[in-house]
Amino acid sequence: MPEQRAYIFLQNGETESGILTYGELDRQARAIAAHLQSMQGERALLLYPSGLEFISAFMGCLYAGVVAVPVYPPRRNQKLSRLLSIVNDAQADVALTTTSILADIEQRWEEEAELAQLKLVATDTIVADSQEFAPLSVKQSSLAFLQYTSGSTGKPKGVMVSHGNIIHNQQLIHQAFGHSEQSIGVGWLPLFHDMGLIGHVLQPIYGGFPSILMPPVAFLQKPIRWLKAISKYRATTSGGPNFAYDLCLKKVKPEQLASLDLSSWDLAYSGAEPVRAETLKQFGQKFANCGFNYSAFYPCYGMAETTLFATGGQKTQSPVIQGVLAGKLEQNLVVETEISSDESRVFVGVGRPYLNTTVIIVNPESLTPSEPGQVGEIWVSGASVAMGYWRKLQKTQETFDAYLADTGAGPFLRTGDLGFLLDGELFVTGRIKDVIIIRGQNHYPQDIELTVQNSHPALRPHCGAAFTVEFKGDKRLVIVQEVERSYLRKLDVKEVAASICQAVTAEHALQVYAMVLVKTGSIPKTSSGKIRRQACRAEFLTGSLNVVGDWSLNPQGKTKFRDLQADVESLLQKVQACK
Repeated sequence: MPEQRAYIFLQNGETESGILTYGELDRQARAIAAHLQSMQGERALLLYPSGLEFISAFMGCLYAGVVAVPVYPPRRNQKLSRLLSIVNDAQADVALTTTSILADIEQRWEEEAELAQLKLVATDTIVADSQEFAPLSVKQSSLAFLQYTSGSTGKPKGVMVSHGNIIHNQQLIHQAFGHSEQSIGVGWLPLFHDMGLIGHVLQPIYGGFPSILMPPVAFLQKPIRWLKAISKYRATTSGGPNFAYDLCLKKVKPEQLASLDLSSWDLAYSGAEPVRAETLKQFGQKFANCGFNYSAFYPCYGMAETTLFATGGQKTQSPVIQGVLAGKLEQNLVVETEISSDESRVFVGVGRPYLNTTVIIVNPESLTPSEPGQVGEIWVSGASVAMGYWRKLQKTQETFDAYLADTGAGPFLRTGDLGFLLDGELFVTGRIKDVIIIRGQNHYPQDIELTVQNSHPALRPHCGAAFTVEFKGDKRLVIVQEVERSYLRKLDVKEVAASICQAVTAEHALQVYAMVLVKTGSIPKTSSGKIRRQACRAEFLTGSLNVVGDWSLNPQGKTKFRDLQADVESLLQKVQACK
């Protein structure tokens, strides 16, 4: 189908700025592959903004047998530490990019010894060779690309994704999502990230249906653009992390609803971060009159280490909402309760495995299957589980080669996530490394963070971290939280601190030891928007957070406040008086 549109790109999130047919994509991929064919087996960085050039370069790498390494080009004045880490780990010899990006980064490139050794190639200047390029044959076990993990709990690691992994995961998604050639996708997720690449670049080609794409910034600036694109193109499949739906709830105005027709949207996936029942309910209510059907919600679970998709629900069924007793959950026990109960924690199920994929719950210490009604580590096996971490043999063995201690069954992938199974449905409770243990009780940081953010309007949603520090032999709770930009000048630190402490004590029976309010946009996050709690903790301990105000308990239990905004304004007044 060489003349059929494969991708439509909306640079500003509204108007068509580029189109790729299957024929054009093939010709561009062949031209890039011809340029790279002497590099078979080597790694190539893909330094592209979200756009059609990235797709052509990725396919060109696959044609040439070059291992693609998708990364995002660094913004001006952004630290290069993550990029340097990836370059050193991947041992890349070449970086593919566009002419415009090349002009931006060339000077910075020369200032870094490791980067200066990389050959930079602008693929939009490559002219197609008159000789026909024959794509190399590949096996299922052939390495296709390295997907560097978000690094929310450590340094980025290159997940080795094979051609066999890609095809199996595409089969999973196609079956679970109920895709066909009549499907239409809309996506705003970054293409260098697994959800954007596997879900909105590769799945449409696998299923033979068009994909409408826009840059993440176009959505973040005006979330209505995402919904308008779904409405305009009659999209059937689209989605994102939970925060995307929250952003639409917050930013889309009532008068904008009349122009939306979301009746075609029959699969609204939600993944990559905890799915919140309240978000689903409110979104369903707000956009019901636009034709959105609550049963279109499709919570799912996966990660780079499973290529992308691991579990998902039944397409025609509404999300599974489950209440469990909060007190028992702190002891890793699952006791069902009514969702409306004040003593319950509410979870959204993320479905079950498909196509010979296996998911089990395991005690992370004994490495034996958890008893029914217990929280344990989620282990996964199947053909979508990647080959391991690039150049990290020990870490690969620890993570990808797990076996049950009692039966010897395996190998399994240890996800590092905690969860439980109920009637075959998987529920994810949190990350092992992030769990807060105080006085022998387990607390999940995302629950404390949500309580904090709901306690005062000055606090920015999805932009806080809860963790513990040691003080006199005890673990103490610390909160780091971004402030809404509109509150920076009028911030009342005492009032905000009191609201946070009262809410956390009431909801979780915990005392806040220290609280740091930081500047808008400054909290450490991964490339996919997840909070990097361990990095946040490290910055707290080194005093390198971008603080606008803080509060702590001194050893006598008395409070200490520091309002940096007030200090700055006082200083400015003195300067003005001197003038």
